[in-house]
Amino acid sequence: MISSGLVAESDEHKAIRDSVAAIAGKFGPDYFLEASRRDGNVDELWDELGRAGLIGVNIPEEFGGGGGGMGESAVVLEELAAHGMPMMVYVVSAVICGSILSLHGSPEQKANWLTGIADGSKKMAFGLTEPNAGSNSHKLQTAARKKGSGWAISGQKYFISAVDQADAILIAARDVDNSTAERSSLSLFLIPLDTPGLTYQRLETVVISPDRQFTVYLDEVTVGPESLIGAAGNGLRLLFDGLNPERIAVAAICAGVGRYALEKASDYARTRQVWSTPIGAHQGLAHPLAEAHVAVQLARMATYRSAELFDTGLPAGESANIAKLAASDASLKALDQAIQTHGGLGLSKEYGLSELWFVTRLMRTAPVSREMVLNFIAQSSLGLPKSY
Repeated sequence: MISSGLVAESDEHKAIRDSVAAIAGKFGPDYFLEASRRDGNVDELWDELGRAGLIGVNIPEEFGGGGGGMGESAVVLEELAAHGMPMMVYVVSAVICGSILSLHGSPEQKANWLTGIADGSKKMAFGLTEPNAGSNSHKLQTAARKKGSGWAISGQKYFISAVDQADAILIAARDVDNSTAERSSLSLFLIPLDTPGLTYQRLETVVISPDRQFTVYLDEVTVGPESLIGAAGNGLRLLFDGLNPERIAVAAICAGVGRYALEKASDYARTRQVWSTPIGAHQGLAHPLAEAHVAVQLARMATYRSAELFDTGLPAGESANIAKLAASDASLKALDQAIQTHGGLGLSKEYGLSELWFVTRLMRTAPVSREMVLNFIAQSSLGLPKSY
């Protein structure tokens, strides 16, 4: 398994990585791929990760978690992906929703949900993206209106991962009563999936993954005050305590996919012979793989640095976006070169590389597009004029 001393690890992180590797190795990439191909789930893998305490590593110990942060979550996610298992449901449930609830949930919300999220017995989906809002979360059309002591919520969410596996969904909605013509305010709500008026429909994509995509419909979904997370109208600030971890988590997955691809390519290049010479001896093949390795390792360093900043309470927006952009680019470069190294076999099901390309390519666009990351860097880091 390709790893590197370029990323210094504590004894705790190494122990987590070894535990994940042992479990992932027990199931193997074929288990994950076959479940994905048949539209199945990977419940056995998920349950074992939960029993080992590896799902809620970022959740406070008082709720059954590991008491760590994004550094620990990144180790788990990277190592799973390095074994051919990029798990988006982990990002959505434990990282995004787990982080927001840990920081901003009410005592009742934490007691009711965090323990289950930590051990994997409960899962949450995350509903932010909409068909017409794109990356502009200020223009969400899903609306929450006061109704008695609670709210009535109506709207539509798009490209929502793993809703079919979830027990509840964390919804971001425009808070009508706290918004003005000049400024739109958001509120966050925790809504059980069996709440009347909430339905969802499979969104067909070419992505081969056990974590499928859905459109979620909310038709006058009525919730009480117990569903509100934090203060009404303050949801945008709360969101970034989930979105920056999401970017770090996606970067970790991409780095792991890059490692997996390079491992496959290197093994093949060392053993495949043409004219009695291993193809890896040719610089035309060796140099692109070496360059891909450099890119993946740089992305890993950016990922763990951004996790460190977030976990120590320092500003992490710039570093999280840089890590996400660098890792998604690096993973695609590594995966493409791995496919090229295998020649026609790179597109065969036997090697399991081509299926990974689609889910990895999605991560170049989601959860935030490459273009929006560059907009953020241009404006926030370089002080350039806003382009939109």
